[in-house]
Amino acid sequence: IAYAREGADVALSYLPSEEKDAAEVAQLIEAEGRKAIRLPGDVTDEAWCRDLVSQAVEGLGGLDILVVNAGRQQYRESVGEVSTEDFDRTMKTNLYALHWIVQAAVPHLPAGAAVITTASIQAYEPSAILLDYATTKAGIVAYTKALSKQLLEKGIRVNAVAPGPFWTVLQPSGGQPMEKVVHFGEQSAYGRPGQPVEIAPVYVLLASQEASYVTGEVYGVTGGAGIA
Repeated sequence: IAYAREGADVALSYLPSEEKDAAEVAQLIEAEGRKAIRLPGDVTDEAWCRDLVSQAVEGLGGLDILVVNAGRQQYRESVGEVSTEDFDRTMKTNLYALHWIVQAAVPHLPAGAAVITTASIQAYEPSAILLDYATTKAGIVAYTKALSKQLLEKGIRVNAVAPGPFWTVLQPSGGQPMEKVVHFGEQSAYGRPGQPVEIAPVYVLLASQEASYVTGEVYGVTGGAGIA
C-alpha cells in the first residue's frame, strides 16, 4: 500500500488461504490508481517461486523493486521439539524462497533497482523458543550482505529491514505462546509492539533514490532495542 501511494504498481504473492486478505490489499492498491497483480501460491515450492517472478514481470512490464517478506515462525519450547518437518518448512519459507526468488528476479532487474529482504532482531537477540526462525533470520543478514557485494557492479542495491516486535499475524497464529501474545511488545522501550504502518516507510526509503548510497545495510526498526 505504501509503495502504491508512491506511484508503484505492485505484484503480491500470498498463500491461497490468504485470498480474502489479498483481495482487500489489492483494492487498497487500486484505490491509489495503481495496478495490483495477485499471485496465490506457496513459496516453499521452487517452481512457484520462479513462476511468480515471471508472472510479476509480465504483468508489471518489468521489475524495479523486489521485496522478500514471506516468513514462517512457530515456537517450540525445546530443541527436541523442533522436528525435521518444522526446520525444513521454516528454512524453505524464510531462506530457500529468498534465494529462489532472487535468482529468478535478478536477470530482470535494471541498474538502479533495489532488493529489500526482511531480517529480524531475532538475528541478533534470538529467543530460546524460536530456534529455527532466528537461525533463518541470521542467514538472511549474511545473504543480504553477500548479495549486495555481488550486485553492486550491476547498479542494484540490496538491503535488509530488521523488525523488532511488530504486530502481525505471525504472533497469534502460533509464533508465540498465547500468554506471551497478550503481552507482546511490552518489553520494548515504547511499551508496545510496532504497527505495520510504522515500518512500511523504511521499505519505501530503501527502494527510493534517496537511498542511492545505501547498500549491504541492515535497518533496525526495533522500538528502541537496536541491533548489534
